Amino acid sequence: MSRGGSWLRKVNESLREVIADEVTRLKDPGLGFLTITGVDTAPDLRAARVFYSVLGDADQQAATAAALQRAKPRLKKAVGGRVRLKYLPDLHFERDESIDRGNRMEQLLRRLEEDGDGGSDDFPATSG
Repeated sequence: MSRGGSWLRKVNESLREVIADEVTRLKDPGLGFLTITGVDTAPDLRAARVFYSVLGDADQQAATAAALQRAKPRLKKAVGGRVRLKYLPDLHFERDESIDRGNRMEQLLRRLEEDGDGGSDDFPATSG
């Protein structure tokens, strides 16, 4: 997610903390169980991709995405008030799919284990 030097990593973490804190204060009924997982700010500070994960079905995920769009001005104002930057980045929200990929991987591993194809007995240990 993150690119750039240590300064940009600090900016990303500061933005993530401020946005995550402000999201907990939102009263939008469309907002689901949400976690801000990361921020990737452009080197020129003009834009920031905000990654989030949300629990729930497709309808809940869509409602949360819409709620984040509605809250964008408030979140941007919070960033401007708490993080001193040359430019106030435009926030772009993207669902973090790494949790979904991890869950799918875990399901596949469980299925392999249940099928007895875990592979642990297929290759005898060798000594070097």
